[in-house]
Amino acid sequence: MTKATDETSTEQTLDDERLDRVLASAQPRTQARVFGAAQALQDSATAAYSDRDGDQWDLEDRHALRRVAGLSTELEDVTEVEYRQLRLENVVLVGVYPQGAQTDAENSLRELAALAETAGAVVLDAVLQRRPNPDPATYLGRGKAQELKDLVAATGADTVIADTELAPSQRRALEDVVKVKVIDRTTVILDIFSQHAKSREGKAQVELAQLEYLLPRLRGWGDSMSRQAGGQVGAGGAGMGSRGPGETKIELDRRRIRTKMALLRRQIRDFGPAREAKRAERKRNTIPSVAIAGYTNAGKSSLLNALTSAGVLVENALFATLDATVRRAETSDGRVYTFTDTVGFVRNLPHQLVEAFRSTLEEVGEADIVLHVVDGSHPDPAGQLQTVRDVMGDVGVRDLPEIVVFNKADLISDDDRLVLQGLEPRAHFVSSRSGEGIEELRAALDEALPKPAVEVHALVPYDRGDLVAAIHETGMLLSAEHGEKGTDVRAHVSERLAAELAQFAV
Repeated sequence: MTKATDETSTEQTLDDERLDRVLASAQPRTQARVFGAAQALQDSATAAYSDRDGDQWDLEDRHALRRVAGLSTELEDVTEVEYRQLRLENVVLVGVYPQGAQTDAENSLRELAALAETAGAVVLDAVLQRRPNPDPATYLGRGKAQELKDLVAATGADTVIADTELAPSQRRALEDVVKVKVIDRTTVILDIFSQHAKSREGKAQVELAQLEYLLPRLRGWGDSMSRQAGGQVGAGGAGMGSRGPGETKIELDRRRIRTKMALLRRQIRDFGPAREAKRAERKRNTIPSVAIAGYTNAGKSSLLNALTSAGVLVENALFATLDATVRRAETSDGRVYTFTDTVGFVRNLPHQLVEAFRSTLEEVGEADIVLHVVDGSHPDPAGQLQTVRDVMGDVGVRDLPEIVVFNKADLISDDDRLVLQGLEPRAHFVSSRSGEGIEELRAALDEALPKPAVEVHALVPYDRGDLVAAIHETGMLLSAEHGEKGTDVRAHVSERLAAELAQFAV
């Protein structure tokens, strides 16, 4: 017994030593300087979740394979495999801006830093260059690209992220100079979407957007540029079937991608009838809907939880929610309506994503009211407002009634409130965390939601209790008295329900 205990203790000591050795080797890398604080993300003081957000079990699953700063995938000892975790990429950001646009460029670069952090990277440094137009060859120009190469070597970065959508030739030319991987803003956003997509439709939409982005950027080397022979042809290329140049491998890859894209579009189209059936059922029962739209990380899901106790996933990250979530709610007078939480927007949102997620954004177009959520603590709330309205205009829903909400009111100073009121005089200030302004927002929604159009007075027999239930569910009950022959009701109802009640009219 003693010998077995000693062996167990020895094994535990060895395990502890291996773990300490891995962490010790990672320690120097964790001291890397991070580029400022990503202003699109909340600070640690506001990242804690309140009781309004529920248990957040889905968040634990999302964080289960989260990358860890400093721990490398390169193993020094086979015994360390048990403690291996994915390493955060070390990145340097680059951007180009014209004269007079420095503030916008800095805000955009901070947002890119937040995107990189969400995707799983540590931002070591950033470079902004002022020039009228990006260089068509290397985006930055020859001299600045050489400076970037020196910066990458000095910081030990393994990736460069450009704050725009690079042309394929620009990306290749810049990679040739800096000697590390170069990606652009669109690639980072697509990577975040691929990490966060959960539903079948969401995954199909993200894959379609990725393939649309990849198609013009395919690269070929060596055999990829050689021609494929057809028919029964010998190694020398002679004999029957050798006529014609055939396809190169890269052309074959392009054709396969186009075939896959057509399949994905068909799958996304097939999801449409299910959405239409759900919307048709709500319309048949005249259930009004409120679509929550806004900039990414503005707190849309937190606000939905505060209004309905929905318990949907909330995370201090950009594009945490991709799939539309519908939840039921009631007005103070008992009318039923729905909230729909939609995907967030961001400046320079890739057009591939707008096209791929057009079916999801249809939920906004079918709503009676758009609840436009803005992060009141963000340094550029006016830019958030304009970006969201531009995207909504692209999908044809700009003319819907809109209620603007400045969220995170607990982080807004009195002076900032005055500025925000100047932007939107009729806006509401709320805090999903503290509950400030929630009741006032509910009252505003009650007032703005469409009311049933037809006033009825009917004596409903007791064997038609379904009609009385429908009045409670979808109408506005003014009075109800129970008599010998049935229930005497006065109410405002929809035209469809009024037609069913007409036979019992008083």
